[in-house]
Amino acid sequence: MSVAAVVLAAGGSRRLGRPKQYVVLGGETLLERAVRVASEAGLKPLIVVVAADAEEAAWLRERGCVVVANAQANEGLAASIRCGVDRAGASGAEGAVLMTCDQVGLRVEHLRALCRDVARVRGSFYAGKTGVPAYFPASSFGELLKLRGEVGARDLLRGAESVVDEALSLDIDTEADLELARRLLVG
Repeated sequence: MSVAAVVLAAGGSRRLGRPKQYVVLGGETLLERAVRVASEAGLKPLIVVVAADAEEAAWLRERGCVVVANAQANEGLAASIRCGVDRAGASGAEGAVLMTCDQVGLRVEHLRALCRDVARVRGSFYAGKTGVPAYFPASSFGELLKLRGEVGARDLLRGAESVVDEALSLDIDTEADLELARRLLVG
């Protein structure tokens, strides 16, 4: 079974005011952490969607990642999803897990639980909603490739089975989020 990880890391991090991919937490950048967790979960290939001018492309390739430059990153999240899913489909993956690099509570076990049934869409439930990380079988790639704008795959997750993990509700969008994550990591 080949389930790709599609790490969405092309965003501008406007609320944080600096690229969150490079923020160091617990001795590694948020992007390094996301790639490590996906790798430890056995997801393959590891596809990382970055902005067209991304600095991190070389070290990601050294770690065995497939780096996809999203020249349309300004469009929003959907452009990155399309780039990553297109590459996952070209690799012959049976499915893909869409994930961001800023959910510091993400665990290997959670990613594995999302992929338990490779025929069914499965999202992550936290903070009263279903979101990413989310698993999509290859049969749903066509719908993902139709996405546009900043909405992402939210509509495709409506009614989907989900794996509950409230730790995913902490994502790094602001300095306050980062400070909370640092306190939790140390504590």
